[in-house]
Parts: sequence; C-alpha cells; structure tokens
Amino acid sequence: MGRGGALRRGRALRRSRAVLTLVTAVVVVGCGDSGGGAGGSAGTAHGASASAASPRPLSGAELCVSAVGYWAREMLDGGEPYGDYQSMGLSNRQYDILREVVDEARAAKRDQGARAAGDLIDRRVRPACAAGYRDGGPSRGPWQS
Repeated sequence: MGRGGALRRGRALRRSRAVLTLVTAVVVVGCGDSGGGAGGSAGTAHGASASAASPRPLSGAELCVSAVGYWAREMLDGGEPYGDYQSMGLSNRQYDILREVVDEARAAKRDQGARAAGDLIDRRVRPACAAGYRDGGPSRGPWQS
C-alpha cells in the first residue's frame, strides 16, 4: 500500500521538475533579442512600447535564490527530490545551501509552525546565495585552478 504514495510523490516531483525546466526555458528564451530589425520593435504587437527595455538576465545569485527557495519549500512540504542535486537543476554549492536551509526550516516548522519555517527560508536563502556567488560563478573565483 505504501507504494502508491511513493508513485504519486514520484509523479508530482517529475511534474515539478518539468515545470521548473519550462520556467527556466521561458526565462532563457525571453532574454533573447525579439526584434526583427535594427530597431527591434517586433515585440510591440501586444501593446508594449518600442522603447520598453528588455528584461535583464538573472545573475547567478538570483538564479540560486529562485531554485533553492523552490526546492526548500518542496522539501519542507514533505517532497523528496527524485535523483540527486543535478537532477534538481542545482549546483553542488546550491545544494549545500539547500540542505542547511531545509534543516533549519524543519526545526522551525516543528517548533514554531509552517509560517515561521517559510519566513526562515525567505530570510536565509537570499544572503546564503549572495555569499556563495560573491566571488563569481563556477568559472571564476578562488576554486578555479
């Protein structure tokens, strides 16, 4: 009987990964040049002004906050990821942050409730990601040989 719950949880996690992949693809595609010529005004068909700035790509720290925050909430709600940190779309550094934040959030949820745990995730993820990316991305920084 326990197998049915595991199957449902596995399907839900695969769906979550698919949604995360789709959102990432939309962000990446949305950062490209949608202009058809030198002026780049192809995006005005939906009422946007030709002078509107295109969105800037997210920094490594911002991507970290988004991904780690997502998975922290999933894991806090009882979902366990399918596979390893790479299948979650995280780097080793991001996974380290995730584990620390989830451990703290689980303790806060047990002692103070779900709202306190969610607030803790919000407070801890951003500064941890900022600190983790202070020296640059994976191709820069003191760990590069």
